[in-house]
Amino acid sequence: MPSPQISTLLLTLLLGIGLIFFLRAASKDRTTIVEVHSPRPPLEVLEGLDQWLKQRGWNRHGGDADRCLLEYRGRVESSSALALLLSVLGTVGAGSLGLVIRQVNAGLGWWPLLIASLGPLAGWVYTRRARREEGLQIRLVETEATEGSTLRLQAHRDELIALELALAGPLQLASDGALLSSPI
Repeated sequence: MPSPQISTLLLTLLLGIGLIFFLRAASKDRTTIVEVHSPRPPLEVLEGLDQWLKQRGWNRHGGDADRCLLEYRGRVESSSALALLLSVLGTVGAGSLGLVIRQVNAGLGWWPLLIASLGPLAGWVYTRRARREEGLQIRLVETEATEGSTLRLQAHRDELIALELALAGPLQLASDGALLSSPI
């Protein structure tokens, strides 16, 4: 049967692994494609989308008239509060690991506590990975003139959710609701 120190060491290492997976998930690319429909004419919907995107800091990056495609680019910044929280959690976790290592092998002295100085590295890694440039594509899907307009949007999942929630009323945009009902 393992000693309590070894069990504590294993649990502390598992917490460290959890932090690593959280860092990976926090900066993961979540680009999604969704189709939205509006009873309004395409020009009115595209102008409304263009204004809303410019208010949110997106810049027009070109497009293709033949393919009925508009492209936008925007800079995504990391959350300072989350970076600070991850730094604190990393420091506390690394300090705990240092204490456990000291308990397992007391001959090391207090040197293992220096592992806590690596804790802020978690916030730095998150900040570097989460800060990036993202794209948003709007493609007009061919529809009959009497059916309104259907658009295929490709962007980060959170941006598509914000777009759908903000423009559901003014532009009468609606999708199949999968983005709003999905837990992830």
